Amino acid sequence: MAVKIRLRRMGKKKAPFYRVVVADSRSPRDGKFIEEIGTYDPNQDPSVFKFDEESAKKWLANGAKPTETVGKLLKEAGIME
Repeated sequence: MAVKIRLRRMGKKKAPFYRVVVADSRSPRDGKFIEEIGTYDPNQDPSVFKFDEESAKKWLANGAKPTETVGKLLKEAGIME
């Protein structure tokens, strides 16, 4: 089972809010997930993102692959090099 750390879209139309989740790569974008590890709000200036560092590091150590966008957020948060 390939595990990905990716964004799950929430919020209203034209006002997205995202939750950072760990999910099986075969599940749909807003479908089943294993664990929620953070949030990302691109509507605020500057963008606001929060992570549970402990959980994120645990999943990365266990082989979960972040998507491109989540990888950038993790680097900005200082969790990933």
